Amino acid sequence: MKKIIVIFLFYLSGFLLFCTTAKKTYKQGNYYRSVIQAVEKLRKSPNNKKSREILAQSYPMAVNYLTGEINRIKSLNEKMKYSQLMNVYSKLNKMYDEIRRCPAALQVIPDPRGFYKETSAFKKPAANEQYEEGESLLKTGNREDAKRAYAYFLKAQEFFPGFRDVEEKIKEARYMATLKVRVEQLHPPTVQYELSIRFFQDQIEQFLYNYTDNPFVRFYAAGDPSLKNPDQILILQFDDFKVGQTNNYQKIYDVKKDSVIVGKAKMENGKTVNVYGTVKAKFIENKREVISEGLLSMKIIDAYSNTVVLHQKFPGRFVWSTMWGSYNGDEKALTAEQLKIAGMRPVPPPPPQELFVQFCKPIYNQVVNRIKSFYKNI
Repeated sequence: MKKIIVIFLFYLSGFLLFCTTAKKTYKQGNYYRSVIQAVEKLRKSPNNKKSREILAQSYPMAVNYLTGEINRIKSLNEKMKYSQLMNVYSKLNKMYDEIRRCPAALQVIPDPRGFYKETSAFKKPAANEQYEEGESLLKTGNREDAKRAYAYFLKAQEFFPGFRDVEEKIKEARYMATLKVRVEQLHPPTVQYELSIRFFQDQIEQFLYNYTDNPFVRFYAAGDPSLKNPDQILILQFDDFKVGQTNNYQKIYDVKKDSVIVGKAKMENGKTVNVYGTVKAKFIENKREVISEGLLSMKIIDAYSNTVVLHQKFPGRFVWSTMWGSYNGDEKALTAEQLKIAGMRPVPPPPPQELFVQFCKPIYNQVVNRIKSFYKNI
């Protein structure tokens, strides 16, 4: 019952918040946003009275305001004039499409107005504005300008698909805007753990070559022929590692327990009773630890100045252990845990290759997180 009440209150609070938000944006004069919010609510709750009222009030206000903006922009002679017109028309057409796709909204606004015909005259000029601005930025050769140029070319493609050679310009701007990083994973001077090292490096490479957090960063393999001039070089190398360092520990406990049943006795009246006493034992606890650890170095070098941009080391450690025990004396003196350990036998450790993989796991996580944070907004 409590769960049902909680769920009901959750949806009720969401419902009230949605209505409040649409009403608030209407009062703030953002009629377009108010229309979109009201339609979204009616799609989920077709009989919502408040959303119907807000839509009825906000839609004509939104159309009136946006068509006024179109007339204002047409009267001006300013930069990106046609792009501004297309952006305003897109809002009008979005309201039209959203209402038409919502039966409840159509009941409130049965004849929404579309402006697709009006936009046809402005698509090409708007695309040309975006294209020219992108071209101008691309000529600077600056990476940040190339990012902006990329956005302009995408907008040109959106306004007028296939405009001039915009598809090639998108590729060119994307390439110029992208920070190109060559990855070098150096092998330590040993062949004993070759398979495990290769496994770790494959995991790193899989992450790097599928990296998408920042669309303007790309990692290349060291031998990739498509990369002529990298911007940075990322070097990963194990500085040191130890696998299979074994430590043995032994603890001996003298244990005893009072008031333990040690036998039976027959009374004069013929009854049998328990005999209580103190029991003792010597408990021997053995533990074997196999420690494997390593240290990975990561360097990021600026390829043009050959200076180190970042140098960080990442430690990893894995401890495998096994436990067993034995005792002399009365087992009744032992705890349940001691009895359990006494019944164990030593287990052989995993093979060295597996131990190597295990201590690399925390290193992998550290490296991935550091790369993500470093290249997030670069």
